[in-house]
Amino acid sequence: MTEKKKIAAIISEYRPGSHADVIIGKYLQGFPTDDGLCAPRVELASMYIDLFPDNDMSRAMSAQFGVPIYTSMPGALCLGGAELAVDGVLLIGEHGDYAWNEKDQQLFPRRYFMEQICGVMGKSGRGAPIFNDKHLSYSWTDAKWMYDRAKEVGAAFMAGSSLPVSWRNPWVEHELEAPIEEALAIGFSGLDIYGFHTLEVLQCMVERREGGETGVKAVTCLEGDAVWKAAEEGLWSRELAETACAEIEETPDGAMEEHCENPALFAVEYNDGLKAAVLMLNGYVHDLAYAARVGGEVVACEFHAQGHGGPKGAYAHFSYLSLNIEEMFLTGEAEYPVERTLLASGVLEAALTSRHEGYKRLETPWLDVEYQSYDEFKWRPKGPRPKGACLDPWPPEGKEGHGGND
Repeated sequence: MTEKKKIAAIISEYRPGSHADVIIGKYLQGFPTDDGLCAPRVELASMYIDLFPDNDMSRAMSAQFGVPIYTSMPGALCLGGAELAVDGVLLIGEHGDYAWNEKDQQLFPRRYFMEQICGVMGKSGRGAPIFNDKHLSYSWTDAKWMYDRAKEVGAAFMAGSSLPVSWRNPWVEHELEAPIEEALAIGFSGLDIYGFHTLEVLQCMVERREGGETGVKAVTCLEGDAVWKAAEEGLWSRELAETACAEIEETPDGAMEEHCENPALFAVEYNDGLKAAVLMLNGYVHDLAYAARVGGEVVACEFHAQGHGGPKGAYAHFSYLSLNIEEMFLTGEAEYPVERTLLASGVLEAALTSRHEGYKRLETPWLDVEYQSYDEFKWRPKGPRPKGACLDPWPPEGKEGHGGND
């Protein structure tokens, strides 16, 4: 029997409801999907935990599943030896008591984690696939460094949100080379934490346009009444926004203005002339959505994450994210382009800088990220809502409890 590939997890904080919980738990307990519970095909061999809050669950999971917690990142990566001893790395630098800056960005230590990971790989003379949860960094300089450093050490690299592999209702997937004329994504919650998710919803769709991705030349953030005025001025399409929101279940009656006291907008101008927007509508929606004008026709869909406005269950959108990561660990090839997350990271930083500097239009010549979208990949739901094992009690019988969010 072939020995399973060994994976190290480098984690900021592992508590109920954290991303470590809803990702690592699946590598230990199985991946619930619409088609059944999938057994892990790799072995979680080690963990490094940066912070231990009062409700830490890493120690209990370590004891239950026999996964050692090392006191250093090199220890976890080398399994106590002198050289890299694992075949892949989960970098989960989301959640924890880290500082916030004046732009309302939480300063997670993802670059520092990446420095340690790639330092060990460089010293050992071999790379191994790395997944970085959510955006690469709050800083474009650090995000670009992480992207470049992975290439230097020969590590396949994936990153990003679970939303691009969540449920869509109705199913919308642009064909490659789609003639997208304008696009808009709908989101909610904080601009740093969920602005990124909403940008990835936008980017995973528009990257499939004619000519592929060309990068972003300017970003503007607006808030409050200026958002509604910007619609009148043509900065974003009310038609697209209303069509996208119509696909979200359980939106309240009435216009969005009646329910959303402080809307926010990221206006994104791409190098090839495409104009797109992220519209954050706290108080009006509790799920994400997308709409675009393609070849003169408007298409739209909801992006649903299990737990948004309904039973939390297994947070099985993280199953699909984790199965795609696992596929990379097994094949050594990324399932979809990390450049999507690199660009979304840069756009988010630019939007929050625009906001901090008085909502000015910020030109972004450094966001000249060009890439092509995927042809297809294996692990994704095609139905409108979770079903099957996604709805079974979680964790499986006899396992530890968990929580979750996005």
